[in-house]
Amino acid sequence: EARDKIRFGRSRKSLAMTDSEKRLTAFHEAGHAIVTVLEPKADPLHKVTIIPRGMALGVTMALPERDRYGMSRSEILARLRVCYGGRLAEELVCDDITSGAQNDIEQATELARLMVTKWGMSEKVGPISLAEGEEHLFLGREVTRTLDHSEATAQLIDAEVKRILVEAHDSAREQLRNHLDALHRVAEALLRYETLDGEEVKQLVDGVSVDDLRPAASDASPTRPASAPTRQTEPRPEGPRPEGGRPAEGFAY
Repeated sequence: EARDKIRFGRSRKSLAMTDSEKRLTAFHEAGHAIVTVLEPKADPLHKVTIIPRGMALGVTMALPERDRYGMSRSEILARLRVCYGGRLAEELVCDDITSGAQNDIEQATELARLMVTKWGMSEKVGPISLAEGEEHLFLGREVTRTLDHSEATAQLIDAEVKRILVEAHDSAREQLRNHLDALHRVAEALLRYETLDGEEVKQLVDGVSVDDLRPAASDASPTRPASAPTRQTEPRPEGPRPEGGRPAEGFAY
């Protein structure tokens, strides 16, 4: 709890949210959680919660099983699919999308651009590193970029980034379409219990009903357990890539 407070801010259980907002948040986080569980190359799901913290209305946290100082291409692609899980859950269940996926899309876009420009993970661009300049905030201009490559190469980079993201988006959509029943179960469990650990989400994906997930708690209170279990959590990483000499600590959505 103390680490969560440092990374995400204080929990805001008193935050006034409508039932529709809670439902939307539950499905959004359920989408992230389910894709995480389904992806063999994704970091293991640690927990998912719809308790608001800081500026976030919910958080899905994945943690590696051991210290890791880099990511493989397949691991990055899995992470991209998880990034889109929340937005796609909104689309599939609510037939609409919201601005709540802004941070997810930013994370996915940054990772995809790093794959293409820094990590040599695009066959069309090749195994080279392409600097794209620095960002500056001045004179009302948000971003200034100095390119060290041609406009044609810049267009190729943009096309490859878009291709990677669209493929990840479409793949995640197919995963959730094939697990709509599980999506509803996880969202219902989040609305009932507010926080689930990774093992509980796996059980729900495997077909366990919400009532059977915590039978003792369900018998005691059909809508919400008397007290949610306290789980020790790890801090959220500073960004999508580990700094030199520091292991990757996991990812939050």
